[in-house]
Amino acid sequence: MTHQNAEHSSRFGTGSEAGAGVPDANDNRRQVLYWRLLARLFDHEEQPALESASLAVVEDIGLPSALLDPGASVDSVVQRHPELAPEFDGLMTPAPEEDGDRDRAAEVRRAALASKVLLNVFASGSGTVTAEQLARWQSDAEWFERALGCRPGELRGGRGSAGRAGAGGGVSPTGTGVGGPAPDLSRLIPAIGPELGSIEAGLVKRMHLREVLADPALAARLTPSMSLIEQLLRDKDNLSGVALANAKALIRRYVDEVTEVLRTQVEKSTVGELDRSVPPKRVFRNLDIDRTIWKNLTNWSPEEERLYVDRLYYRHTSRKTTPQRLIVVVDQSGSMVDSMVNCTILASIFAGLPKVDVHLIAYDTQALDLTPWAHDPFETLLRTKLGGGTDGTVAMALAQPKIAEPRNTVVVWISDFYEWRHQELFDSMAAVHRSGAKFIPVGSVTSSGRGSVNPWFRERFKDLGAPVISGHIKKLVHELKTFLT
Repeated sequence: MTHQNAEHSSRFGTGSEAGAGVPDANDNRRQVLYWRLLARLFDHEEQPALESASLAVVEDIGLPSALLDPGASVDSVVQRHPELAPEFDGLMTPAPEEDGDRDRAAEVRRAALASKVLLNVFASGSGTVTAEQLARWQSDAEWFERALGCRPGELRGGRGSAGRAGAGGGVSPTGTGVGGPAPDLSRLIPAIGPELGSIEAGLVKRMHLREVLADPALAARLTPSMSLIEQLLRDKDNLSGVALANAKALIRRYVDEVTEVLRTQVEKSTVGELDRSVPPKRVFRNLDIDRTIWKNLTNWSPEEERLYVDRLYYRHTSRKTTPQRLIVVVDQSGSMVDSMVNCTILASIFAGLPKVDVHLIAYDTQALDLTPWAHDPFETLLRTKLGGGTDGTVAMALAQPKIAEPRNTVVVWISDFYEWRHQELFDSMAAVHRSGAKFIPVGSVTSSGRGSVNPWFRERFKDLGAPVISGHIKKLVHELKTFLT
């Protein structure tokens, strides 16, 4: 330890030196680490006194000084010190209540580790960002998610469980202020997810994306995310050759990942009632073992202790379905990119269900009928053009002729409803609703549930008896499943 660090260590003292009325030395150590955290988050100028004092603390408690290096990722620290990896898991979740005195030394250790994760994620700097820097931030964000007790990617994907967050907001009493233990941020999970997404989006915007895509090695380091997909969709017309091929590969990867998640949600519940007029398929997975045993009990041989089976029984899996038409209208203006991606993928999944006729329309100031590609979200997204104004009347002109049988038609309209000709559009929507078609206005079907809706439309849809769905995409999946069964 250097002489300067030794002086700081002497000033902080040891736990045995703390007498009555004197703050515990570990409390002082923890305060130093948190003051450094706050200083670095809110001030670009380095505070030499806090830096040297924090270094003394970290070395005193046996942690590597790399924890204080802003250029070192959590991955690099863990690679050099693999014994630290388990300590990051659940680092910022509430500690179990224990009888007796607090373990202040353990709290200092947790504060040092928590400070590293928080600074790497939330002090994202400024200026141009390289693909390597973005990949490093995404890796640090995964460690942060693990520290909150989530799976890597769970918060940025919007799939964090609100149940973890508890009923209230704020921070646990055990994690308040600079003088408390390592912060318990688990109650803030619903707010942290969107914030992480916002930081990631900012990093992507600061990249020289075209140059990165033109280099296969750099492009391979990119991790598909909603913010990255948005940038690719906005810039796809300016790409060619290798850059365009790499962009398409990234979009395809993201589409496939989200499709798998949404398909699972769609298939969780069954569609339609059992159709017993259709004989069950005689395959092993449909074999009804309990019924087979029950029906053949008269063939039981006590002497041989054997059951002779005369007939096998199978479960019915075919279901009654009525041909339904699903018309999805999506606002492709810049503010709705998340909904555009999610709903395009969702439409393709429903297009694969039996007896569901899916039509897809995208619009800004012009409308585009994407129905021929509705089964392939990748091809659909490549044909969209994000940005521009919003005029839903042009989309309604395409949608209304498709409503041939209103009772068997559902119209899903996804937009923030900040429209130019709002009264004219609402009147046509009300007419669709009164015709007997199921009209579902959707304010946002994002992964995170974020989104705003024009209050003028929200109130009128409520009076119409068709309240706006706003929130997680699972809500829309539930509504569509209810209608299509």
